[in-house]
Amino acid sequence: MFENLSERLERSFKILKGEGKITEINVAETMKDVRRALLDADVSYKVAKEFCDRVKDKAIGTGVLTAVKPQQMMVKIVHDELAEFMGSDAVEVNIKGNPGVVLVAGLNGSGKTTFCGKFALRLKSRGVKVMLAACDTFRPAAIEQLKTLGEQVGVPVFSLEGEKDPVKVAKAAISKAGQEGYSTVIVDTAGRLAVDAELMEEIRTLHSALKPSESLFVVDSMTGQDAVESAKAFNEAIDYEGVVLTKLDGDTRGGAALSIKAVTGKPIKFVSTGEKMEALDLFHPSRVADRILGMGDVVSLVEKAQEAFDEKEARETRKKLAKNQFNLNDFYNQIQQVRKMGDIKDLASMIPGMGKMIKDVDIDNDAAFKSTEAIYHSMTPYEREHPEAINGSRRRRIADGSGTTIADVNKLLKQFEGSRKMMKMAVDGSLAARLKNFRG
Repeated sequence: MFENLSERLERSFKILKGEGKITEINVAETMKDVRRALLDADVSYKVAKEFCDRVKDKAIGTGVLTAVKPQQMMVKIVHDELAEFMGSDAVEVNIKGNPGVVLVAGLNGSGKTTFCGKFALRLKSRGVKVMLAACDTFRPAAIEQLKTLGEQVGVPVFSLEGEKDPVKVAKAAISKAGQEGYSTVIVDTAGRLAVDAELMEEIRTLHSALKPSESLFVVDSMTGQDAVESAKAFNEAIDYEGVVLTKLDGDTRGGAALSIKAVTGKPIKFVSTGEKMEALDLFHPSRVADRILGMGDVVSLVEKAQEAFDEKEARETRKKLAKNQFNLNDFYNQIQQVRKMGDIKDLASMIPGMGKMIKDVDIDNDAAFKSTEAIYHSMTPYEREHPEAINGSRRRRIADGSGTTIADVNKLLKQFEGSRKMMKMAVDGSLAARLKNFRG
């Protein structure tokens, strides 16, 4: 995410390296390079110019502290302006009503219907009773797609077979949701290949009839300035509350993320960074600015870990470690929880400095876990519970059964043992600290 922009900005800041102070000349030179970097990232000329002018105004005359170098000061100013351009603070959805209605709009291929499924899962995981309404009566496969997604996330999908009027479908869904105690209805609407009069009239009619508490516009971030223009057109039609950027994991430019708020005045509320249904994140402008400038995003990484790891399971694991009963079943469960956190490369890029190190490394998320799972499933229940019993002949049988080598089996068992030792040390240290505090 934003790899090219990050590299270009890093090169721009090198102009100030070694300079004793910030001057109008070196700031102008730096900002000229920054503007080029933004234009290459598909940020509109008008937005790029406004951004650079604001940074320049703040930088010129800024008193640089003795402990802070001009280059560091410029990074700080650019960071703050990037965050402000993207919206400053994260903005959650505000769902009101009984049931509350969320209208989801967007062009075909933007990931609109998939977002509906992801958003339903997000609400469900927070204890919200949610229903999906299939109101895309234009595209034949859309209703089936939404039903499939509904099954995946365990959320009911309402549809009216043969009904072509999306308003009738939506109103019937809202009525049924109210009768059955659902607190939120997510309305998936029809898209088109491009912004056209028919699409705009339909979305306006739906918006007017339903009066949703939240309207979200879904846009493919890889379309750059086209994304900004369609966001502008939809905002003029329905005055939506927020934007959802999809496919951000595949976009190395980031122009849409940097431009939409400045052009439409509407906040980016969510970003989708993968194909898995859990791959939906609240958009934090300051954290995204951190990542653009190569500072990582440790806070988001911790939040992902908290969401993926079950607290009850963690307590059980601690008990097993304390009693030296941690086995390969527990180790496998830990690996599955790490998998839930998302794409490995994306997670690694949240660690400061790692993004640059792994940018050219091709990581296949599924392949990374494939051999581990194959080896685990080739073990007997007894072997998983008693890894110390896995001798040479058992290792050979496991390797043959999993289509791997004995070296692969040895590597996994070594990783398991290392993981068990490290976690036991952490648990023992925690217990010792608690005992010390209790005695004190």
